[in-house]
Amino acid sequence: MALLFMKHRLPVAISRRYASSSKVLTLGIRREDKNRWERRVGLLPDHVERIIKELGATVLVQPSTRRVIPDEKYQQAGAIITNDLSKADIILAVKEVPIDLLMDNKTYMFFSHTHKAQKYNMPMLKKILEKQIRLIDYELMTDENKKRLVQFSKFAGYAGMIDGLHGLAHRLLCLGYGTPFLSMGMSYMYRNLSDARLDVTRSGMVIADDGLQPEMGPMTFVFTGDGQVARGALHVFKCLPHEWVSPNDLKSLWETKGFNNHKVYACQLKVSDWVVRKDGGKFERSRYNEHPDEFMSVFHEKIAPYTRMLINGIYWDPRFPRLLTNEQARDLALEGRLPLLTIADISCDINGSIEFMSHATSTDNPFFLYDPVKQIEHQNAEAPGVQIMSVDILPTEMPLESSEHFSNSLFPYVKELVRGNFDHPVLKRATITTAEGLVPRHAKLAESIARYGTPVYGEGAKVMNSRKVLLLGSGFVSAPLVDYLLRESRTAITIASNSKPEADRLAAGRQGTKVAPLDVHNKEALGTLVSEHDVVVSFVPAPLHPLVALPCIQHGKHLVTASYISPAMAELDAKAKAANVTLLNEMGLDPGIDHMTAVRIFDDVRSKGGRITSFVSWCGGLPAPEASDNPLGYKFSWSPRGVLTAGMNEAKFKRNGQILHVPGMELLKTAIPVSIFPGFAMEGFPNRDSLKYLDLYGLGPLENLDNLFRGTLRYQGYSELMSAFIGLGLLDDRVGGIPPDMSWAELMTNLVRKGGKVPDMRLAIASKLGIGLSDSKGNALVDRVLSALKWMDVLSPAHPVPPASSVLDAFCALLQKRLIYGPGERDMVVMHHEVGVELANGVKERRTSTLVSYGDPTGYTAMARTVGLPAAIGVELILNGSISRRGVIAPMTPDVYEPCLHSLEKESVRFTESTVSV
Repeated sequence: MALLFMKHRLPVAISRRYASSSKVLTLGIRREDKNRWERRVGLLPDHVERIIKELGATVLVQPSTRRVIPDEKYQQAGAIITNDLSKADIILAVKEVPIDLLMDNKTYMFFSHTHKAQKYNMPMLKKILEKQIRLIDYELMTDENKKRLVQFSKFAGYAGMIDGLHGLAHRLLCLGYGTPFLSMGMSYMYRNLSDARLDVTRSGMVIADDGLQPEMGPMTFVFTGDGQVARGALHVFKCLPHEWVSPNDLKSLWETKGFNNHKVYACQLKVSDWVVRKDGGKFERSRYNEHPDEFMSVFHEKIAPYTRMLINGIYWDPRFPRLLTNEQARDLALEGRLPLLTIADISCDINGSIEFMSHATSTDNPFFLYDPVKQIEHQNAEAPGVQIMSVDILPTEMPLESSEHFSNSLFPYVKELVRGNFDHPVLKRATITTAEGLVPRHAKLAESIARYGTPVYGEGAKVMNSRKVLLLGSGFVSAPLVDYLLRESRTAITIASNSKPEADRLAAGRQGTKVAPLDVHNKEALGTLVSEHDVVVSFVPAPLHPLVALPCIQHGKHLVTASYISPAMAELDAKAKAANVTLLNEMGLDPGIDHMTAVRIFDDVRSKGGRITSFVSWCGGLPAPEASDNPLGYKFSWSPRGVLTAGMNEAKFKRNGQILHVPGMELLKTAIPVSIFPGFAMEGFPNRDSLKYLDLYGLGPLENLDNLFRGTLRYQGYSELMSAFIGLGLLDDRVGGIPPDMSWAELMTNLVRKGGKVPDMRLAIASKLGIGLSDSKGNALVDRVLSALKWMDVLSPAHPVPPASSVLDAFCALLQKRLIYGPGERDMVVMHHEVGVELANGVKERRTSTLVSYGDPTGYTAMARTVGLPAAIGVELILNGSISRRGVIAPMTPDVYEPCLHSLEKESVRFTESTVSV
């Protein structure tokens, strides 16, 4: 019945009432698995024991080795410890339940994050409707005055303040100031709140005795909000020696410099302290709530110039003015009037009251910095910027006490549920769905579900109980994929590789993996491997993907690759559809993330009646600026051949209204400077055929576009030097021509002047490249080429050419040895879209979307993460049944790009977007 509803319209519950049942219902408590830090539980053993004894109920508890309360306590309370919750009528959780683990016809209670139409959870809500589940959301459990009854907010305040002070200490240290705050840890490092407050008190005693460095100015802490979040934060803060300052006195405190550095200063804001009427009239809260468009923020004028740390605890939605916008922060920073060191954004409204708070952070990596002048995010705590802490699961950093508080609040309502009293007023107000569909008060969610939920599942698009993944290839992009998929303990991965040592290294220390030999050309062996798994990931060279796809089709297994759809792969579309198989390609960086972020913008513009007038996209994998210490400004962590030959591909594109075709040998000569950030000296050249994306992206007639261009980024000077190497013959891929025991000096002599000695290499290089030496530009280029060749040691008679079938292969081997990342060096990925837009009302805009991602010298490279993670997420979407389309597909539709980009943001792969009128 639910599936029939979904094919036509989303159901809305309008008739059936749930009265109290005479039957005592069975209660289940699931283990949390959304995040490894999630250790909370909704109901304590004491309350479980009371439910069992007072109601005669059965309580099932899933075992967990992470939960803050051990399984034994629940067993002692009378609960049954079991993985199987299928016999439970009611299932309690704290965070969202994975889509593939939702069970039909159950009542679920958890924080669903759906009632505001949060699009990233619409697929889950759609599945809840299909499974005829009653969903009760803790956030909606209120009394008749709309006061929340069950919440963790105060604990978010406690943890947010503690973490914020920890971050403040490190930010100050990076700026050259040691403070007593350095002895403080993150909140999860303390056994309980009392221990944490004691640590804050001790830090405060040192401040009272020794003082803070007077050069820092008054240490002002500004608190927004007056709810549970603010109260929790203040409960921690008040352990410090402090003095209260009114909002009107902040300015004089800073300007008179009559502050006491043996204490800190606190200011708590009411809305009227930072919001004024645009017409100068008197502030009235009721008027503000009803007509927020009549008001504006003066936080940037009155508060921000005098704030060292901001603790943000206000509720915000788009109707209301922001505390601080990007432009306001930029203006203040340019004027030298933004002393703000850190923000503890406990409210965690993304792009909300603090516009530049772009994403939630994790307990593992709780802080990032935002440079308001450059309007970029970064992780360099010694560089300019405002530090932001925006962890969205703060209460779980104090799992025991927050669980105790929560359970005490929740217990009375769980008793009503176990009795079958679904009509209890608090529970009814908190209900979002029933077996009939959306309840009337949430009927408007139907529109968001239709837009952002996954498509209606076709035959075979089912959640897989088995999670057997076959990974073909064990190269450098494989580790992020393996680690991501292994977060789900049910996943088993076979790593098939033609390099057993490499595969063994990848499998070492990773439970749930095994190694197998791989020969893609052995059809029988490959078919056997494929048949034993549910999803195949192909990280073998791109030309081999069709050979992998054939046994996938034969055995009905889905496939994920990170490569472009080749003509040979495209030809398999009909066969894959007939076999009910998904061949999901282009799930990497480029291709992959580039498509997803671009199409997301296009779809948003078109949904509002606008059209695209221009599209320019740049992408590059580079060494971080501090590691670009060689003539090319480039380094390799894999074979250079693909990078080198990419500079000889022909290209077609449209630029400034003109359609251009560049032959491959001329490609690098078309490089132009690319200004994305002032701090990056970059250039770029065209990337193959940009015009084919006209239809793939649905951009309409080509004549309606000013630009349609996709390009490759490099540091300035790369293209000129690499073009010279091409001219010298170093990228010649013809087989033969390298005698045994030849030195690089001999090979270079042969390349620049056949059949004779070269008395002057400089003149020979100029002659070979057709460069005149009569002008300074020509001389400079030849000198640069000669210097680069010397740096690579290719003019030395003592440096032998490695065995190779062509000059190109020999040059690749040389570069792979010379242009390698050293210890502590990191790579960088940069992607930048510029989209011209004309809105339905004729207004023209330029939208930009930019990613800058750095590698971790002790972990994954940026390139490995941005290729491996999208592929892993693609596998996850197939395993959980979120992708219903069959055949050869790419991630250019919302059913793929929406959940993928949302998951990438959680992994700190996120884009900064801006819109300006033109």
